[in-house]
Amino acid sequence: MAQQVYTLLVQVGRSKGDGLPKGATGAGLVCYASGKDEAEAVRETVAILKQAEMSPLDVTGYGTLAEREAEGHEIDEQERALMQRALDENAVIIAQMEPLFGDTGDEETLH
Repeated sequence: MAQQVYTLLVQVGRSKGDGLPKGATGAGLVCYASGKDEAEAVRETVAILKQAEMSPLDVTGYGTLAEREAEGHEIDEQERALMQRALDENAVIIAQMEPLFGDTGDEETLH
């Protein structure tokens, strides 16, 4: 089976050296990852994030470009270019990182 690019949303928690802003409780990352199937793309993405001292907690797959188009997702040229780069370089591309802030409720019990 040929390599394809999968769109993944990865939730990460905090870990020492993760590079997230002070006060963030974690982050959501939009990644484009190449793989023979979605499972391989997820494994590669998790491995890369762990090497970057991040703590992946959950991964949600949104499928390939063709699958996303079939579902009616609007995909702009910049996103397509990042997907193509992930395919060309057989890489994981982090396209967007959104730090998460806020009280999860757990901190209140600690005070």
